[in-house]
Amino acid sequence: MLSINMKFYITTAIDYVNAKPHIGHALEKIQADVLARYHRAKGDDVWFLTGTDEHGTKNFRTAEAAGKTAQEFVDENAGYFKNLKDVCNLSWDDFIRTTDTKKHWPGVQKLWTKIYEAGDLYKKTYHGLYCVGCEAFITEKELVDGKCQIHKKEPEKVEQENWFFRLSKYSSQIESKIKNDELKIIPESRKNEILSFIQSGLEDVSFSRPKKDLQWGIPVPNDPDQVMYVWCDALSNYITAIGYAEESEKFKKLWPSDLQVIGKDILRFHAAIWPGMLLSAGLPLPKSLFVHGFITVEGEKMSKTLGNIIDPVELVEKYGTDAVRYYLLREISTYEDGDYGKNKFEERYNADLANGIGNLVARVATLGERITPVKFDFEKDIEDLVKTECGRTFTNYEKNISEIRLNEALVSAWELVSVADKYINEKKPWAEKDAEEFRKIIASSCYLIGVINNLISPFVPETSEKISEQISYSESAFKINKGATLFPRLS
Repeated sequence: MLSINMKFYITTAIDYVNAKPHIGHALEKIQADVLARYHRAKGDDVWFLTGTDEHGTKNFRTAEAAGKTAQEFVDENAGYFKNLKDVCNLSWDDFIRTTDTKKHWPGVQKLWTKIYEAGDLYKKTYHGLYCVGCEAFITEKELVDGKCQIHKKEPEKVEQENWFFRLSKYSSQIESKIKNDELKIIPESRKNEILSFIQSGLEDVSFSRPKKDLQWGIPVPNDPDQVMYVWCDALSNYITAIGYAEESEKFKKLWPSDLQVIGKDILRFHAAIWPGMLLSAGLPLPKSLFVHGFITVEGEKMSKTLGNIIDPVELVEKYGTDAVRYYLLREISTYEDGDYGKNKFEERYNADLANGIGNLVARVATLGERITPVKFDFEKDIEDLVKTECGRTFTNYEKNISEIRLNEALVSAWELVSVADKYINEKKPWAEKDAEEFRKIIASSCYLIGVINNLISPFVPETSEKISEQISYSESAFKINKGATLFPRLS
């Protein structure tokens, strides 16, 4: 389980800006946002970092094909990723770009120098296969029918003189730290996956490319004819963004990160290469690494060829921010791959949002508005059944959050929605009741909604604010002001 700290530094992977963001990018940022909001609500000092990875051959070639400079191209696409903050109501504190020469580059070059001074960089001629789509060298055994498994294209044959990082030197240390949960990998299946990979021994990795082959990148400090390859350029963002270059007070306070959120495709980079770099530079490793799965669309992988890439902006424009957040967090298993489908989305929307929380709040607000403010005494007026169910739900919710089972945490909260509906249906407050009995039923109902609202606040923050506007608590009373329908039913 994750430890709760007064300081909570959370990062996401930085996204490659060769195209606009899709719902897979949105999912990762929303997952991290939930955890950041949860820790802020607990009173922790949270710093939430995200950003964009902007160098590399793919961006340079794509920009050329579009008739733009590389900088123009990445500026435009980075803007789309930054726009996710408003579209998805994200609460990040900082957005790092790898083309930022003032904020990012000095820290990158410092990290390179530290690794070089540790004797962990050496130069050699390299013969290998390079996948432009992956921006990575790959081996023959990773190919299927001679093609990259991910991009379905034959890699380029490359022969060049590069700087290499002695990752092999740190293989046993990295393995030990992961086994002992000094670097905790969540879920356990991903921990086993990376340990299986490491057990055969880590190989040294190419750390630079000749400038003639990679014009778009950060220069190597001790070799002007070479440009840094992705590892030192991109992975370092987690420390450069918080002031590693000048070893700022923020850096001293925040590093090591408490949680890094990444997709399963970059597990090896973050659980092998990145720890090796940090060990070489004499820096502590992140405390935890959470690895999520992918989103398919109607059972198919998203691709331009299939034309099934889902734009989160369009989805939000149609259904609203919180409906999209809810679907991605509830329908997509936090640990595994999940699927998006229009019918599934609308079924979940109607069942859980319109008929669920939306209907519950409307019913209680309509009834309670008759006697607002609803004064109550917690010990005397809130029914024991309600207190018990709220306590049980809170315990399950906290356990699921601590294990980063976000979909299960939402299941817990919606079980309490069902409890509240059942309570109201059994008590029938709309039937003829004496004033005292009616007040107690409404008080218990409002209390249930208040607990539910606290639980769902990190997940659907706009909805939580709207609920608070309709049913608020102060001075031992619930004040009720019925508002607009939270989630109009989809026809």
